[in-house]
Amino acid sequence: MAAGGVRARKNAPPREDVLVAAMATIAERGLEGLTMAGLGRQVGMSSGHLLYYFRSKDELLLQTLEWSEAALGDERRALLARRGPVRERLEAYVDLYVPEGARDPHWTLWLEVWNRSQNAGPEERDRQAAIEGAWHRDLVALLAEGISRGEFQPVDADRFAARTRALLDGFSIQLAVGLPTVSRQDILDHVRAYLTDALAPRASGGSPDA
Repeated sequence: MAAGGVRARKNAPPREDVLVAAMATIAERGLEGLTMAGLGRQVGMSSGHLLYYFRSKDELLLQTLEWSEAALGDERRALLARRGPVRERLEAYVDLYVPEGARDPHWTLWLEVWNRSQNAGPEERDRQAAIEGAWHRDLVALLAEGISRGEFQPVDADRFAARTRALLDGFSIQLAVGLPTVSRQDILDHVRAYLTDALAPRASGGSPDA
C-alpha cells in the first residue's frame, strides 16, 4: 500500500501541469466543465490523487488563480518597467486588467474563487488579498511616478488607486459575465476619459483628489 502510494506520487505530473490543464479546461468549457474526475483523466491522475494534492476543489481553483496571477504579474511588471510616458504605461495597465471579453477564463476563475471565499478560512482570504495587493501596489507606484514627473496632478496615490480599481472591477465584472450593455472598447474609453479628467495637470489651482 505504502509502496503503491510512493509510486503514484513519483508518477504524478508536476503541479503546474495540473494548473495549466485546469485553466485550459476553463477556457474551453467554462467552470461547469471542470471536474476533479475529468481533470484527473487529462493529467493521468485519479480524482482521489488530485484531492490528495489539493485537498479540495476550492484549493485547486485558488492555486490555479495564483498561478495565472503570477504570469499576469510578470507581464504587468514588464510593461510597467518600459521607458516612456507614464500615461502610456497606465493605459497598458488598464488594458491588461480588463477582461478580453465575456467568459474570459481568468476573470471567470477570479469570480468563482471570490464567490467561494464566503466560506474560506483566514489563510485563503490572506492569499486572495495578496493577489489584489499586488495589482494595487503596482498602480500606486505608477501613479506616484507620474506625479513626481509632473505628468499627473498631485493626488493621494493610494486612495486614487483604490477608486480606480473599484471602477475597473465594476466594469470588468459586467463584461466578464456577458452583460450586453458594455463592450471592452466602451470600458477602455470610459476609463481613459476618467483618468484624463482626474489626473491631467492643471495650470493653476485645482483640488487634488482627497
